[in-house]
Amino acid sequence: MALLLTNQSAAKKATAEIDAVVGTSRLLQESDLAGLPYLRCIVSETLRLYPLAPNHVPHEASRDCVVAGGHAVARGTMVLVDVYSMQRDPAVWGQRPDEFVPERFMDDDGGVGGRRDGGSRWMMPFGMGRRKCPGESLALRMVGVALGVMLQCFEWEPEGGKEVDMSEGSGLTMPMATPLVAVCRPRAEMESLLKAL
Repeated sequence: MALLLTNQSAAKKATAEIDAVVGTSRLLQESDLAGLPYLRCIVSETLRLYPLAPNHVPHEASRDCVVAGGHAVARGTMVLVDVYSMQRDPAVWGQRPDEFVPERFMDDDGGVGGRRDGGSRWMMPFGMGRRKCPGESLALRMVGVALGVMLQCFEWEPEGGKEVDMSEGSGLTMPMATPLVAVCRPRAEMESLLKAL
């Protein structure tokens, strides 16, 4: 939500997509997510810029190996994956790796199929392999539905029209340094549906 408050054009584009696919006579449901590629791109881009944690859980190398860049890792070495830096690497994500650009996850057909240049293989906010978070699918669906309903039903703005401070605080999960405070108003198109709830 913080990223959308600082990128109102993306919020409007997502709201227009929701209106076109779901309409205003009912609330967005999980089954609608497949038809909302831009909303899914927003979630992917948010997880790219702000992964759940900056590093994955430490692992121990089970055998001697060589990793990217030709670095030798001895058996028994503790290995940390710096997801935050990897998902902002300009060599992978292009000239604007720190900017919020949901379109980077759109494929040629306007769907969400990963990036054409292979950058999506460097996306791992939930980990990868057999130790990947088992809740990834549920988390993506729940975030998609929650964000989609918030955009479908309300107009959002930062409290007092202030700039949103996107700086990161300290901690294992990279909280915002300044807590987000936003104000919402029901969208005129959704008022009758919201009153009926």
